[in-house]
Order: sequence, then C-alpha cells, then structure tokens
Amino acid sequence: MANIEGGQETSGSDIQAVARVGQICSLFGPHTAELSAAEVAERLGLNRTTAYRYCASLVAAGILERGPRRGTFVLGGLMLQLGIHALSRRRVTEIAPPHLAELSAAVRMTAVLSLWGARGPVVALVEDDRSRTAVVTVRAGSQLDATAAQTRIFLAHLTDDRAFEWMTEGATSAERAELEAAVYTARRSGYCIASQSGGVFTAAAPVFDEFGIAATIGLLGADPNADLTRESPIISHLLTTTAALTAELSGTPDGRSREHPDL
Repeated sequence: MANIEGGQETSGSDIQAVARVGQICSLFGPHTAELSAAEVAERLGLNRTTAYRYCASLVAAGILERGPRRGTFVLGGLMLQLGIHALSRRRVTEIAPPHLAELSAAVRMTAVLSLWGARGPVVALVEDDRSRTAVVTVRAGSQLDATAAQTRIFLAHLTDDRAFEWMTEGATSAERAELEAAVYTARRSGYCIASQSGGVFTAAAPVFDEFGIAATIGLLGADPNADLTRESPIISHLLTTTAALTAELSGTPDGRSREHPDL
C-alpha cells in the first residue's frame, strides 16, 4: 500500500484493498473456521488467483495463517491479539459476568451479552443455565441476524442509520416492514421478545454507558408457556440486570448521552 506519511493521500486502489481485506476476514466465524482460496473467491466473486494472492499476503501480515488442511486458511495470531485487545477495552465485558450468572440462576435460562461488531451484533459472553441438564445456548463469537431480539434492541438505539441497511441486505419489503415494526416496539417498551426456530424464544434489553448503547443482554428459553409480560419474573430480572450494568457504566436509563442530552 502507498505511503501516506507526509500528507500523501491514499489511492483508490489502496482503499479497495483495505475493503477487500475486511471482506475476507468477515467470512470467518464460529461455523467457518477455515476457508480455501477457492471458497473465498466464490463467496466474494473474485478470480481464484486474486483470492489466493490476497490470502497469501494476509498470511505474511499475520492476519491469516495456513489451515490444517492443504490449501486452507484460518484467522491468524494478529487477529487474536487485536480481538483480545478490543474486548479488553469494552468495560462492560469486565463487569458483566457476575450479573449474567445471577440473572441466569434467577430465571433458569441462558444469559447472553452481545456487542455491536463490524456490521451486526456478536455474542461476547455466555452464561449457561446450570440448573438443567439440557440447555438452549449459543456460542461466543456468533453473529446474530435480524431475527434476534438483541439485534432489534441494537437497531432501536444505534444512531448510525446504516445499521438497519446492513441488517436488511437481501430482505424482502415484508421482512423490512416487520423488522421496522419490531424495532419501533423495542424502542418504546425498552425490551424485545423474538421467536426463533424450534420453539425457542429470546428476550433482550439494552445496556447503556455514557456514550449510548454499549451492549445488549439476552435470555434464551424454550418454554412455550413462559410469561413474558413486563411484570413477569423473567422480564423483571432482565430489566433489573441491564439497569444495574447501566448504572455501573455511568449510563442513563434512556441511553441519552450525559454530555449531549439531545442526542
């Protein structure tokens, strides 16, 4: 890439290369631990030779590493280092674990804390229900889609208008309308309930710091007869937990910035 010291501007090709690196890295996730150059090419619409050259360059930079299978690539040590550093800067991940444990024990459900990633919520912490043999859970690192209650809570409070567009790429007009209605309801009520496949439901609420929404906390359950009204034990414990975390983070209950109350 071109040297930008001394006031030199980056070229269009430099910017395109950076964007491509981001696209390649975003292909990896909890269910995609390794990829071949051919798979990268197919998913991003690239020439195979071009995809391989990108992957090889990322290996040289420490962003990727050679995978266990011949011709594959995995996320490298630099990504691990940066990921740990990024999480360590999110104070909510340091103070949330005991709150999640208490919440999970109180309602006998799996409690989950998610952060907003590059283009959507990512599960950061998971506290499984320890009172049951079989539990509904999710992996840390999972990217949540537009149907998740935590996603809808984020969309209700993020100030970046692009977030909604990212979460509705490829969606039908009916799906967009349904999501808009769910986000509106979540913003007014302060929490969100969403049904998932297999009879699973999720309930979520926001955690705020002094700058706005910092995280979301969700509960995973599978009881079709669960009481999910605002006065129910499940929702009451959820809202009490998010309020406690918000207070520790010096946030305001409505998510408004203390420095800029009109935001």
